[in-house]
Amino acid sequence: MSGTSGQRGRTPTESVWDYPRPPRVDADARHVVVRHGGVTLADSHRCLRVLETSHPPVFYVPRTDVRVEFLSASESGRRSVCEWKGVATYWTLRGTTGHPPVPDAAWSYEEPRPGYEAIAGHFAFYPDLVEACTVEGEPVRAQVGGFYGGWITDEITGPFKGEPGTLGW
Repeated sequence: MSGTSGQRGRTPTESVWDYPRPPRVDADARHVVVRHGGVTLADSHRCLRVLETSHPPVFYVPRTDVRVEFLSASESGRRSVCEWKGVATYWTLRGTTGHPPVPDAAWSYEEPRPGYEAIAGHFAFYPDLVEACTVEGEPVRAQVGGFYGGWITDEITGPFKGEPGTLGW
């Protein structure tokens, strides 16, 4: 794990093409909030960002900063495998008043592979499946394609994997 972000008002200075492969895990002290159904699901200044070539960053929120009572293990049994991080467990968002459950709205690596142990006990959220994700108050835009779950902010430039014609990258 390296680096700590925390600057406000950053200009577009990060190209996803400068991110490493294999991915790197960076500490990030900026204020990250995830909301759905009027409920704050996550609120943290202690996130980790996973940075990987061609992908917008994914923010991983420590379990202690997440309202876990609104999450339950995915009933679909969905799993995916990242060649670097290992097996992902998916989580259904439940219990926000007047809103139906949102299957697979979040994921975690409960036993990540060597080199990624820091993200154990953290949740990542798909920004297009929740009401809002923000970084220092800036609304996050979802990575196109619905698979990767990257968070796009004004500081990040692409092109990004997941957009039409990029799956072969």
